[in-house]
Amino acid sequence: VQLQASGGGLVQAGGSLRLSCAASGPTFSRHGMGWFRQAPGKEREFVAVINWSGEYTYYDDSVKGGFTISRDNAKNTVYLQMNSLKLEDTAVYYCAAALFSSIVDQMRGEHEYDYWGQGTLVTVSS
Repeated sequence: VQLQASGGGLVQAGGSLRLSCAASGPTFSRHGMGWFRQAPGKEREFVAVINWSGEYTYYDDSVKGGFTISRDNAKNTVYLQMNSLKLEDTAVYYCAAALFSSIVDQMRGEHEYDYWGQGTLVTVSS
């Protein structure tokens, strides 16, 4: 599975962006998909996850209510809609695929994921 993240850019605080992660391969619809981010000088952290069918999602408390993860299995793509962006949302955002989907609230750890995209930079300005 190869993952290609896109959609990052420069946005003012309070604005919105939608990230996309396009996956190659015929097994996309079987994988749980996650988004992580890494801010400058910080460790990479969990943002959100969606199960294989799109029925279940789980978010870090820091983005709950502002970000929405979704997927389109027909297009082999997972999305992260980010609204009401804050300065602290500035980071490189990574998508990741898990070969074996678990209960979504147990998929916060990087070790749960088997494939990673290259990251897309989101910069939120004041």
